Amino acid sequence: MKDGVRFLKELLTGLALAAFLYLFWAGYNVLPVVFLGGLVLLLSQSSAFKNMSGQMDAIDGGYADTSITFDDIGGQATAKRELLEALDFVRRLEDIRHLGIRPLKGILLAGPPGTGKTLLAKAAANYTGSVFVSASGSQFIEMYAGVGAQRVRRLFSTARKKAKDQQTESAVLFIDEIEVVAGKRGRHSSHLEYDQTLNQLLVEMDGIGTDEEVKIVVIGATNRHDLLDDALLRPGRFDRVVNVDLPGRRGRHEIIRLHTRNKPLADDIDLEDLARETFGFSGAHIESLANEAAIQALREGKDLIEAGHFREALTKVIMGEKLDRRPSEEERQRIGYHEAAHALVAEIIRPNSVQSATIASRSNTLGHVRHIPEDDVYLYTRDYLVGQIQVLLAGAQAEEEFFGSKSSGAANDFEKAWDLAEKMVGAGMSDLGVVKLDRIDKEQLRGAVQTILVESEERCREQVVANRHVLKELAEELLSQETISGERIRELIEAS
Repeated sequence: MKDGVRFLKELLTGLALAAFLYLFWAGYNVLPVVFLGGLVLLLSQSSAFKNMSGQMDAIDGGYADTSITFDDIGGQATAKRELLEALDFVRRLEDIRHLGIRPLKGILLAGPPGTGKTLLAKAAANYTGSVFVSASGSQFIEMYAGVGAQRVRRLFSTARKKAKDQQTESAVLFIDEIEVVAGKRGRHSSHLEYDQTLNQLLVEMDGIGTDEEVKIVVIGATNRHDLLDDALLRPGRFDRVVNVDLPGRRGRHEIIRLHTRNKPLADDIDLEDLARETFGFSGAHIESLANEAAIQALREGKDLIEAGHFREALTKVIMGEKLDRRPSEEERQRIGYHEAAHALVAEIIRPNSVQSATIASRSNTLGHVRHIPEDDVYLYTRDYLVGQIQVLLAGAQAEEEFFGSKSSGAANDFEKAWDLAEKMVGAGMSDLGVVKLDRIDKEQLRGAVQTILVESEERCREQVVANRHVLKELAEELLSQETISGERIRELIEAS
């Protein structure tokens, strides 16, 4: 088809050139023709014009065979179980017909970025022996009315055609970023193309039946479930919403094992420790961690990836690359005491919680203390949160104690401390008792937050003053070594 279009373009170009030469030879004024031809050429090269035609080909060609299986995806046991149950309706057609079950038309994968939604969709296609056809929500929306709806029709048509070409009875149609094309109607009052595109998607999903030659399962992926139109989420369209959340510690261990199975690891690496230290990481973060550790080993000319490489990679993934930023000596002194205070107060409040402290500049930070969560925590007590606020305020308190004043380096700490105190108020942990944050007066909220911060700041000041000599020793060693381990920090505290 593309060869035919190319031949037609070349033929029309040749005819136009011949007509132009004839008119010029016959003495006609050809300037208007030249102007019109240039305008047409300009339009044909514009991005908007290309999008009208080129992106249709992109959607038509957005299919791929996949060898991804559910065994290749770690940390999502619940999501895989729910998805497999839904996909069995595709594999066991005779059983569902016998029981009069309506097969599921759509499955929505909802969760944060990097948690494996696309991989789950590909594994679903492999599991059911289906053709995999994919598109992104942003491919459907254009400034031209009707283009998005046309692309939706073509996407479903492509899925059916590819299934027939590959002699399969089913197709998995994957739409990533589906909130772009399926957001709540009426949000774009001046741009009805969004609503028309969504309406066409609803019509196409309604048209999926049990008696079709090709069974289509629509899988959507989003990290903004709250933006989707209610009509899309009702039974008969997206029948299942599968939450694809950040993995827990057991899940992270499984993901780390998957991403290191093709890498030579040294004996000093403990995958359980890595799983504990990567609290809050998604699968994409863990993949990046394993890759960065291997790059670090390559830089050092090592044949095996060692624990130190993973420690450096973990810091890089969290904080960014080390910079050549050189603070003045006075600033460096402040940074050293600031970070030493964070580490000291953290160890006092929760022993064995500090992995390391550094004053090396990374990204937007001049120093950093890395903490080790003992285990995944989902509920926090008042004492725990107050302790976290004290750790955040410790750096500024140390600056005031040793240098007589605070600096702007504590601004981010103060912002985090305020957010924690506000969460405490919302959880009923303040003098206001049980409240709803959007129903109380702003002055009341500010007063309650301020009370928590003043209380925490006073406790923090007491700890800094009482351990002044230890803090000074910690800071001096940090300024000398640039980075010190949690073990060394605990040795200095115990020796005092």
